[in-house]
Amino acid sequence: MFDIGVNLTSTQFAKDRDQVVKRAREAGVTGLLITGTNALESQQARQLAAQHPGYCWSTAGVHPHHASEWSAETANTLRRLAESEQVVAIGECGLDFNRNLSAHDQQEYAFDAQLALAAELQLPVFLHCREAHDRFVAVLEPWLPKLTGAVAHCFTGTRDELESCLALGLSVGITGWVCDERRGLELREMLPLIPAERLLLETDAPYLLPRDMHPRPPSRRNEPCFLPHIVQQVANWRGEEAEALGAQVNHNARQLFKLV
Repeated sequence: MFDIGVNLTSTQFAKDRDQVVKRAREAGVTGLLITGTNALESQQARQLAAQHPGYCWSTAGVHPHHASEWSAETANTLRRLAESEQVVAIGECGLDFNRNLSAHDQQEYAFDAQLALAAELQLPVFLHCREAHDRFVAVLEPWLPKLTGAVAHCFTGTRDELESCLALGLSVGITGWVCDERRGLELREMLPLIPAERLLLETDAPYLLPRDMHPRPPSRRNEPCFLPHIVQQVANWRGEEAEALGAQVNHNARQLFKLV
């Protein structure tokens, strides 16, 4: 089982990053993809991945919250990072019309620029979309024939939005959100709609600690070592064996990010 979304640059991991990776290995997690969300954190993510060769990789991108920071210098930084063997995707990029920390036009400009960069470099994209599906598709769709692959990271949308993402050929990343009895029930019911070869799993650590873990971890901080719990729960809801699902999502991640 491969965790495609770990925010290992977070200050919540400042005191024990190496131990977090060690616990993930011991839990049976086969690899980690460390998320880059702006130019600085993308550089930090690459450095962290380099400390664990063959086990950790990273993305390089600008999250829509940081879209107002986009510049030619940012683009050059991401291009330079993408030359590293550790960087295997462009992103996290996309649109977020929920918090609107950057203006919509800035978000769309930065998103389009990163799609262009991914197409140029022939790297897959690590996508973010929240309450912006129609504009997200409008920006993304023209680029899809030129991209090597894409994953809708931390998908929490509606059934119509899931079906739209699948029709576009996207892979779908599922987090511990699906384990939330308050917010995750609709997503839980949609799990069987995702083709096995398009499903990816992630913790989005340190966020989205699964609420149905028993006993509850003493800290509310999520970790990649909790991915087996998500695998087990998703397998139950899809009517599959957890070991087979873990192998499948590991294969899917390595195919998408060219780690085979």
